Parts: sequence; structure tokens; C-alpha cells
Amino acid sequence: MRKLAAFLIAITAVVLTGCGYNDIQRTDEATKAAWSEVVNQYQRRADLIPNLVNTVKGFAQQEQEVLTRVTEARARATGVQITPELLNDPAALQRFQAAQGELSSALARLLVVVERYPELKSDKNFLELQAQLEGTENRIAVARNRYIQAVNEYNVLVRQFPVNLTAMVFGYPVKPNFTVENEQAIQRAPTVDFGKPAGAAKQ
Repeated sequence: MRKLAAFLIAITAVVLTGCGYNDIQRTDEATKAAWSEVVNQYQRRADLIPNLVNTVKGFAQQEQEVLTRVTEARARATGVQITPELLNDPAALQRFQAAQGELSSALARLLVVVERYPELKSDKNFLELQAQLEGTENRIAVARNRYIQAVNEYNVLVRQFPVNLTAMVFGYPVKPNFTVENEQAIQRAPTVDFGKPAGAAKQ
């Protein structure tokens, strides 16, 4: 009886390996790991914003409307959380992307305001925040690229025969991915330039 059970286990392992089950597991875990990095970098940006807003406020209190929009956009962005279990939900990913896009737009409007205040652009604390924000935007772009690549690899795999049959049986659907109007835009980080002096460090 034990020999029969061992034989059946061995056969099952061979069948699962041959039909791509292990590859599905590998690529699925890769997408989860890549997503965690995306979330980490967006959170890093969100963590910088309160200090950025307070610094700008110290030089430009009259720009309260712009500062409020940034703060509110940050609250909405951090309120949209997607766990790895929700990565198969296109609507959830769209809500996350929309919230982060709204925050990016609010930050862009803030950068326009900053140009009106030369003293702010030369403030030491502001320059440090600038370097951190610029570094974070670069990390976001890299993390998004890695996630897109991981999802593409997974999706190609689960569409292939006979792996698609295994994916269907075990409940591994095609995953939604980030969408952008211009795919090339995702290949470069957003510009974060407050007119800093030459030689200012980047993170």
C-alpha cells in the first residue's frame, strides 16, 4: 500500500511538472514580489510628502489650495491598498493606479508653484527633499517596469498550451497590468527639478 501511495505521489509530481504547474508557481510568486516593491516605493514617496508640504508652506502659505490638494491626494493614494491576493482584480489595480496618478498630478502642480519662490528653491531642507523625491520617482519607474515584465512573463505562460489547462484547473487567471497612454513614459522617471544648483546630490 505504501509503495502504491509513493508511486501515485511520484506520478502526480511528474504530471504537475510536465504541465507547467511549477512554472506557474514560480512566475506567480515573482509577480507578488515585484508588486511588493512597487508598493514600497509608492509608500516611500507618500512618506516624503508631509515634510515637503510643510517646507513649502513655510515659504508660501498663500498657496494653501495647492498644498491642500497634495495632502488630499496623498490621503486617497495611501487609502487604496492592494494585497497580492487582489492582483487578479483589474478594477482594484485601476483604482490604485488612478489614485497614484492623481497624486503625481498634484505634485506636478506643486512644482509649478515652487518656481515662484527662489528662496524656497535654495532652502537646504527643500533641496534634500528634492533629492529624495527624485530618487524615489526613479525607483518607482524601475519597480513598475519590473512588475510589468513579471506580469507579462506570467501571462504568456498561463496562455500557452498545455499550461493554460493547468492554470484553468488550479485557478490561475491572466493578471491585469499597468496601463499607460504612452508606453515609453514608463521607461523614464518623471522629472523632479526645482531648479537646484549644480552639484546637488541625488539619492
